[in-house]
Amino acid sequence: MEPVKRNVLLNPGPSTTTDTVKYAQVVPDICPREKEFAGLMKGLREDLVKVVHGDLQKYTSVIFCGSGTLNIDVCINSLLDKDKKVLVVNNGAYSSRAVEICEGYGLPHIDLKFPVDQLPDLDKIEETLKANPDIGLIHTTHNETGTGILNPIREIGALAHKYGAIFTVDTTSSYAMIPIDIEKDNIDFCMASAQKGLMSMTGLSFVVGNRAIIEKSKDFPRRSYYCNLFLQYDCFEKTGEMHFTPPVQTIYATLQAIKEYKAEGEEAKWARHTRVFNAICDGLDRLGFKQVIKPEWRSGLVASVIYPDDPNFSFEKVHDYCYDRGFTIYPGKIASTKTFRLCALGAIDKKDIEDFFGVFEQALKETGVQIPVIYKD
Repeated sequence: MEPVKRNVLLNPGPSTTTDTVKYAQVVPDICPREKEFAGLMKGLREDLVKVVHGDLQKYTSVIFCGSGTLNIDVCINSLLDKDKKVLVVNNGAYSSRAVEICEGYGLPHIDLKFPVDQLPDLDKIEETLKANPDIGLIHTTHNETGTGILNPIREIGALAHKYGAIFTVDTTSSYAMIPIDIEKDNIDFCMASAQKGLMSMTGLSFVVGNRAIIEKSKDFPRRSYYCNLFLQYDCFEKTGEMHFTPPVQTIYATLQAIKEYKAEGEEAKWARHTRVFNAICDGLDRLGFKQVIKPEWRSGLVASVIYPDDPNFSFEKVHDYCYDRGFTIYPGKIASTKTFRLCALGAIDKKDIEDFFGVFEQALKETGVQIPVIYKD
C-alpha cells in the first residue's frame, strides 16, 4: 500500500484520515441493493448507536447521504408535530443554521439567542418553556464549532423532558470524540457526519435516536420527501437498505474507521484529542494569541483565535504559507469578531501540533507580524 501524502488538517472537518481508511474505499464495484451490502449497513447502524452507548432496543441510527447540515434539516422537519413549535437554544453559527432551517420550512419557532462567547442561561430556557407550552422540539449544538464553546446538553435535555419536548442535539463536532451517553445526557436525537470524529470521508451522515419517537413521527406533518426521518428509517427496517442510493465507497471507509475507533478506544481517543488541544492552546499562549472562549467553557476541540491588532497580520497569507507546507488552518465563524480556528479533530497527535507551530511562527515572521502578537486591549 503506497503511503498517501499526509496533510494535517486543523479545520473543523473533514479531518485528517489514516491511509487504511483512505484505501478502504478501493473495493470491487458492488450494487448497493445486494444482500451482502445490506448486511454491512446493518452492522454499521448498530455500531453508530454503540458509540453513544445506546441500548439497541431503544435507540437506532438512520443513515443519509449528505453533510452534517442535512441531519439538522432531517430532525427539525421530521420531528415537529402539528400545532407545535421549535425552540432553538442559540449561541453560535451552527444553532443559527437550525433557525434558518425553521425559517425555510415556515415552521413556528423561537430563536432564543445568547452571546456566542457565553453559555446558555438555563433559567431563561425554563422561563421560555413555561411561557410556551406548545414547544414540541428543543434543538441546540453540543460543541458550537464556530467558537469552541461546550453547551450543557444534559441540563438542557432535562428541561426538555420536564416540559414534554423532544430534544435534538447537533453533535456533529463532538460525536466519537467527547464521550457521550445518549441516555444519561438526556438526548432523544444526536447526529454527526463520517468525516468528523470518526475520521472517515465526506458524504455520509447519520441521526442516532429514540426508535419509539421515530415511529410516532410517522403521523407528524411530512415536510420533506428525501429528508424525512421516518421514511428512511422505515426503508432500513423493511429492506436493510437506504431509501435512495448510498455513498458506497464512503460506507466502506467508515466501516474501517469504526474498526480503528474501537481499536483506539473511547477514552484513549478523547485523551489524544485533549493532548492535541492542549498543545494548540500552549502554542497560542506562547505566541501571545487570545481566544474567544474562556478556558473552563471550551469544548477541548476548537480554538477560536482573535486576530492580533497588527496591520501586517493577514490570515490569507498565513494560511497559504502553512498550506504550502502541509498544514490547513480555517477562517472564523463569528460575524462581530475577526477570528480563525485551530481544531483538534482527526488522526493527529501532539507532535503534529508542535511541527505546525514551527511553520506557523515562521509564517508570522515572514509576513512581518510582531511576536508575541499585540492587542490594543
